[in-house]
Amino acid sequence: MKIATLFLTGMLSGLPILPAAAAETGNDVPVPAGMVLLRARGSVADAWARLEAAIAARGLTVFARIDFAADAAAAGLSLRPMRLLVFGNPRAGTPLLAASPSAGIDLPLKVLIWEAADGSVTVGYNSPAWIGERHAVPQELRGRLQPVAELAAIAAGTP
Repeated sequence: MKIATLFLTGMLSGLPILPAAAAETGNDVPVPAGMVLLRARGSVADAWARLEAAIAARGLTVFARIDFAADAAAAGLSLRPMRLLVFGNPRAGTPLLAASPSAGIDLPLKVLIWEAADGSVTVGYNSPAWIGERHAVPQELRGRLQPVAELAAIAAGTP
C-alpha cells in the first residue's frame, strides 16, 4: 500500500510547517498538512462503493455524501469525479468534542476520493494523529479517531 503523509514538524510547536513532498498518487499535488493520501484501485465509484459498504457494515452514521462532480455539472461546470463522505459515531465522537471542542472542525470524520488528470484515483483523509495533536485531544480518546485510517484503506482497496 502506498501511503503519502506529511509529517508535522512545526504546526503544533509554533514553528512554520515545511512544504510537503509530492504524494505517491500519480500526480504532483503536494500533500496538505495532516492528510494521508492512498492510491486506490479502480475508479472513484469503485472506491466509494467499498467505503460505503465498510461504513454500513460497522453501523456508522453517514452525515453527508457530497458528489462534487455532480454539483459542478448541475452548475454547468466540469470536474473530474470527486466525492466526500462524512461519517462517524456520536457515541465515539461526543467525548472527543466534550474534551476538545475545537475538534468539531475536523469531526465528523471524512474521506475524500478523487480522480486525477492522469486517471489515477486517490483516497485522502486527515491523519488521526494530526487531528489529535491539532486539538489537544486527550491520549485516552485518540483511539476513537483511528477507524478513518482503516476505512480509507478499505476504500482504496489496500487493507
